[in-house]
Amino acid sequence: MDTGGTFTDVVADDGRIVKVPSTPSDPADAVGSGIEQLASGRPELLAHGTTVATNALLERKGGRVALVTTRGFADVIEIARQDRPSLYDPFVDRPEPLVPRELRFEVAGRLDGQGREIEPVDPDELAELPRDIEAVAVCLLHADLNPEHERAVGRVLADRGFDVTCSHEVSPEFREYERIVTTVANASLRPKCRPYLLRIESLADSVLVMTSAGGLVPVGVAAELPVALLLSGPAGGVRAAAAVAATCGFPDVVSFDMGGTSTDVCLVRSGVPESAAVHEVAGFPIRHPSLDILTIGAGGGSIGRLDAGGALRVGPESAGAVPGPACYGLGGTQPTVTDADLVLGRIPAGTELPGLGPVDVDAARAAIDRAGLTAEGIVRVVDAEMVRAVRVVTVERGVDARELALVAFGGAGPLHACAVAEALGMRAVLVPPRAGVLSAVGLVSAPAQRELVRSWPDPAEHGGIPAAREALGREVAGLEGLAGSPAEVETFLDCRYAGQSYELTVTDLDEFASEHARRNGYARPGAPVEVVALRARARGAVPLDPGQLPAWPRDRVVGPAVAAEADCTVWVAPGWSADPAPDGTWILTRDDSP
Repeated sequence: MDTGGTFTDVVADDGRIVKVPSTPSDPADAVGSGIEQLASGRPELLAHGTTVATNALLERKGGRVALVTTRGFADVIEIARQDRPSLYDPFVDRPEPLVPRELRFEVAGRLDGQGREIEPVDPDELAELPRDIEAVAVCLLHADLNPEHERAVGRVLADRGFDVTCSHEVSPEFREYERIVTTVANASLRPKCRPYLLRIESLADSVLVMTSAGGLVPVGVAAELPVALLLSGPAGGVRAAAAVAATCGFPDVVSFDMGGTSTDVCLVRSGVPESAAVHEVAGFPIRHPSLDILTIGAGGGSIGRLDAGGALRVGPESAGAVPGPACYGLGGTQPTVTDADLVLGRIPAGTELPGLGPVDVDAARAAIDRAGLTAEGIVRVVDAEMVRAVRVVTVERGVDARELALVAFGGAGPLHACAVAEALGMRAVLVPPRAGVLSAVGLVSAPAQRELVRSWPDPAEHGGIPAAREALGREVAGLEGLAGSPAEVETFLDCRYAGQSYELTVTDLDEFASEHARRNGYARPGAPVEVVALRARARGAVPLDPGQLPAWPRDRVVGPAVAAEADCTVWVAPGWSADPAPDGTWILTRDDSP
């Protein structure tokens, strides 16, 4: 089950699907409704992707948090980095820190850059914190190398009755600003996410939750580490897209998930989604393992408008689930991408949406006309936004988009995929079975997975790395959620040339030069290579193989044509044809394709 901004998607192991309107005021209501519509009794397993953590951070609706840090470092969270969010905009502001100045507290004690103690910590000297604090983030200098000071402070605060998040438990990596922000985000999200996750825990015998890294963890682990859920739903879609593409003979693709509120894209190479050590959410750098997913505010519910200069803009504002696009008939009056698709005939008139009834073409046309826009203009602008997003994860990273296919899914993805692929000259468009609920399919077919990362104290010293990798692999294999022996344990290195300020993750030191050349267009033979962190990932069992789902018969379609399905609508553009693969995936190609 995947809870989105507009719909909550549910897939049962017998292949049945349902979409129910999301309930933003309490997402658990939609979860319960979805289960009731598909399950005759209590499910044995619920694999869940959630937007609760994401929305809480975006809307600044997390808990009231205090920060405890090393003396002299309370303002790191506000000083941040030297770069500006928008280089040429002198009026742009950074996001307000998640902890105001009056809730930042300092403690004596100090470690050096190797994690050795310079000054002992005395947590009993810590000032009394306000009792209305819902959570405390503890982030002490160099705790990624030596967590003993943090543990001591954390124990005292826990004894005082506070919910404590320590940085060495969340993000044990160097770079103090990113580590502080990630730890504070986790502390802030716990009061919002923990009650919700524990509530849905009662809805099935076993509940697993998708993380940003594309693996499932027990709901209890997710409740303690909500910062790992910020890309929960989109990660499920990427997992399923990669599996479908590989089955169809397309190992190199871009996943293209266009829902009601946003569009998520991710590069997949050799069947493996690209990963990232840090990703940005609401303007904050979250340093936690994730898939390298780029999200833009362009979806079916994105609102079209004329800006102050008279230019047509689409998004990031969205009509959401309520009131939704004008054609939903729920009181929405602003024109959206869905209204434009309906007016253009890409969504058949009379289409009934789950829980909403038939769409209203006249209301959609009236909203567009009232705003002084055209349906064609709205679609062209939103298509251009999505082309730009695909360029970011391909061309801007040295990858030729013409060598890739586009896997289109989500409620609106198959409506816009041909235009995006054609603009970039991509090989083909794949529309998987159950495309409108593919993120939910990816949830139940993802592996149990846990990750660990550790800073390497001496970047130039490589001698002890093999033993450290082996030890980290054993540690990750023993984490909760990996029943029995995990099927696979992998270890990685974060490397850089000496003097660089960014790293690349590789499986071995010998691979660094070639990966650097692929990413950056050059290598530096003979230059010293530093290792700054070790990573380990363990994968366990997969709850359900996608091949176990019933077949999805489809016929050949020649464009221009509309193919309406229960969970989505596919627009086969003029000059394109859609041919079904053995698993039911439509493979769309241009008629003049080689």
